[in-house]
Amino acid sequence: MRVLIVDDEPYLAEAIRDGLRLEAIAADIAGDGDTALELLGINAYDIAVLDRDIPGPSGDAVAAHIVASGSGMPILMLTAADRLDDLASGFELGADDYLTKPFQMRELVLRLRALDRRRAHHRPPVREVAGLRLDPFRREVFRDGRYVPLTRKQFAVLEVLVAADGGVISAEELLERAWDQNADPFTNAVRITVSALRKRLGEPWLITTVPGAGYRIDADAGVARD
Repeated sequence: MRVLIVDDEPYLAEAIRDGLRLEAIAADIAGDGDTALELLGINAYDIAVLDRDIPGPSGDAVAAHIVASGSGMPILMLTAADRLDDLASGFELGADDYLTKPFQMRELVLRLRALDRRRAHHRPPVREVAGLRLDPFRREVFRDGRYVPLTRKQFAVLEVLVAADGGVISAEELLERAWDQNADPFTNAVRITVSALRKRLGEPWLITTVPGAGYRIDADAGVARD
């Protein structure tokens, strides 16, 4: 899961980001509406956590932008206000959930996971290719009936590759989707993770390196060729 946090209180935003990272949830921060819109245009997020009262375009305007984009991205609004009218207006704008400040980090994590599960119902529940079975809801992977234990990063990388249906995914895109914007673009984390993932999945190798382009899933892995 990758989350965009939009809040102009830097200490709170950083605390949320750090707390989510402890739960293996990647998170980026936008301190104002303009930055939020810029990040939404660059990165692919699973959920947006919006403070309604932010500089520049308001949280409401950012929410309207997300809804208008048709991405289906869930929105969780944060606010100090707990009046029914405020809650109602937020839901009318397209918010999927609401959390008033102050809140407990554990509650935020539970709400985010619930939103992610709802969003996941719009995707195929299980993907299968070349003897691989990936269940994104149970976060389980099997290869030829054998359970394959993966780290969270390995699972995230594999999920992106499988979802591409054989298309080539660059190392930069994997870094963007499975890590967050603070990841060093010159890091070798992607190469190391893909290498470890190959070994976990076993032979015949399912992940193919496309020189100068990236990686893809080989749907014909293990199939005899003439």
